[in-house]
Amino acid sequence: MARVVLALVPHPDDLEFYADGTFARLIAEGVCGMIVIATNGSKGSYESEAEPLVRIRRAEAQRAAAVLGAESPLMLGHQDMELEKLAPDVLRDQFIRLIRQHKPDVLIAQDPYGLFEPHPDHRAVAWAALEAARYAPLQLVHPEHRQSGLEPHFVTEKYWYANDTTHANKIVDVSETIERRLAALAEHASQMASMVAGTLHQASLAGLDPAAVLGPLAGNPAAAVASALRNQAAEVGARIGVPYGEAFRYERFDPLVEALLAALACA
Repeated sequence: MARVVLALVPHPDDLEFYADGTFARLIAEGVCGMIVIATNGSKGSYESEAEPLVRIRRAEAQRAAAVLGAESPLMLGHQDMELEKLAPDVLRDQFIRLIRQHKPDVLIAQDPYGLFEPHPDHRAVAWAALEAARYAPLQLVHPEHRQSGLEPHFVTEKYWYANDTTHANKIVDVSETIERRLAALAEHASQMASMVAGTLHQASLAGLDPAAVLGPLAGNPAAAVASALRNQAAEVGARIGVPYGEAFRYERFDPLVEALLAALACA
């Protein structure tokens, strides 16, 4: 059984939006859950000023992690919406160090091969996470890490999430943890309000009655977002005949090793 699951995400609420049911399920099975957030979340609002928002989102992330039973999240503090300005190796090297430090058995991160991802922070973290998982086992990559006791480490299971699930090859049954996922998401109150405000603003621009778009949930941002995510999880779960699911492009070993394991299983 896995002992450590490490989630590498761009913003404080991303894990809850995409993969928190799986993360919560692993924690419920006795795994230590760790969340690393690349940015300070300073741009995710239509109203708040940046500096107060940073403090608000840090507190929200801490409360959400507590709901899940995870460790307090580590925030790397890079500027929101500016990860593409970093040198290409900055995030990758930080992630390699974290993988070697915490030695996760499972990694959860955005899939860089996922289609239709508009957010530059998401794309930056996705590629950095993929590269870090690939090169953290190589001892000649950052050999100086060994001077501080950090040895190369191979992450056995990789769960890559995406907006578009065309390349998904694994669906995790999160029926028993969907409520915990939504409870953790509700702690990100600033983001729920921002999302609903954006939707209602677009409805107004389109000449629609904002109240007709979300109905009775228009005044309850957390409930509106939870309803949408519950419906999405139900659609994914229906693919494998369970109430709720989350989809991933799942990787484990090198294809040659996987082929040999499959052959042994059939022998």
